[in-house]
Amino acid sequence: MSEPELIKSPIAARVARDDQELVDIYGMGIPAVIDDPMDEYTAVREGVGLLDFSPLLKVDVEGPGAQEKLNGLHTRDVTKLTPGRIAYGAILSEDGLMIDDSTVMVRAADRVRVVGSPGMPPVVTKFAEANGLTATERRAELAHLNVQGPKSREVVARLTDEDFTNEGFPYYRFKDPVTIAGIDDVFVTRMGFTAELGYEFFVPVEHALDLYDALIEAGEPEGMRPVGVAAVMMVRIEAGMVMGDGLEYDETVSPWECGLGWAVDLDKGDFQGREATVKLKDERTDRLTSVVLDGGEDAATGAELSVDGKGIGQVTMAIPSPYLEGKTLGLAKVHRDYVTPGTDVSANVGGNDIAGKLVPTPVYDPERKRVKS
Repeated sequence: MSEPELIKSPIAARVARDDQELVDIYGMGIPAVIDDPMDEYTAVREGVGLLDFSPLLKVDVEGPGAQEKLNGLHTRDVTKLTPGRIAYGAILSEDGLMIDDSTVMVRAADRVRVVGSPGMPPVVTKFAEANGLTATERRAELAHLNVQGPKSREVVARLTDEDFTNEGFPYYRFKDPVTIAGIDDVFVTRMGFTAELGYEFFVPVEHALDLYDALIEAGEPEGMRPVGVAAVMMVRIEAGMVMGDGLEYDETVSPWECGLGWAVDLDKGDFQGREATVKLKDERTDRLTSVVLDGGEDAATGAELSVDGKGIGQVTMAIPSPYLEGKTLGLAKVHRDYVTPGTDVSANVGGNDIAGKLVPTPVYDPERKRVKS
C-alpha cells in the first residue's frame, strides 16, 4: 500500500524544491532544510528567521460559556485568562496520560482557540459537543507563519501600525485582528518554539504567500531567511521545548514524565484525567532533563543512559548544539533518583559507550529573558 501524499504547505511555492527532503509533520510536508541548517539556526539566534508552523491544528470552540466549560478539559486554569491571553498546558486522557500539549487562547467568554497536534481536535470536538458548544478545525483555512529571533520586532514593525513593543504586546498575549502588510484579519500571537523573541501569524491561506513575501522583504536588512525542520529541532532542544509523536511523550506517558508537571494546575478543581494523573505523579518515576554527551550527535537519539552500568533512562532526541560549540545535546527521560544536574552518565550509541553529564533544562536562556525582552 502506498503512503498517502503529503499535504502541501500554504507557502510551499516559496520554500519547496524537487530535490528537498520533506518531513512529514502531521501529514503536511515541510522541508528539512531550506538552504543550510547552520545559516538557518544562526538567523533565529542572532537575527530573524521565518518558520512554517502551518501543520499545527487549530480548533475554534464557540458557544455560551465556552471559556468556563473548556476549563474542564485543559490542565491549566483557563478561567483566569482575560481576552487576549494565552495558556500553555496539556490535554489528558481519562487515564491521566498525555493526549496533547496545547495552547488555549481566549478571544471572549464564548470564543476560544486551541492549537496543538492531531490528537487534540477529536478530543476537543467531542468535549465541546457534549457541552453544547461547537468546534471547528481551521488548519485548512489558516497558514501559520512564525517570525523568530532577536530582530523580529523591528522587522514586523515595518509592516504594521499596531503596537508591537514589549509594553504594547507582552509575552503570551495575542492580538486579533491585526493588519500586517496590508492584509487584514491576521491573528498574531507573541510566543514561539525557539526561546527567542518572536511572533506567530495566523493568516488566511489565500494571503499566505503575500505575507511570506512581505516578511522576507521587510527582513532583508536583518538577513531574514526561511527555516527548515532541522534548524527548528536544534533550537527547540536547546530551549527545552517538548514534543509528542513518541519523542518526549505519547499517549502512554504522564505529564510528570515529559516535563509538563508544572502545567498541571491541581488547585483549579476538576478536569479530565485529574484524579488519575494525581496517582501517576508518584507511580511514574521518569523525569525530563537535558544531557550533554562527548559525542554521538543525532545518532544519540534513543540512546539508553546508565550510571555505573545501571540503566536510568533514555535520550528522547539529540542534536549537535551550536550553542554548546557542537557538543551533543539531548533531552532525556531519566529516573527521578538520578535526575540531579551534574550526574555523570554513559550513553550507548551504536554499541559504543559515550560519556556525558545531566544538566538543567533548558540549556539555552534558562530564565527565558530573551523571549520576554
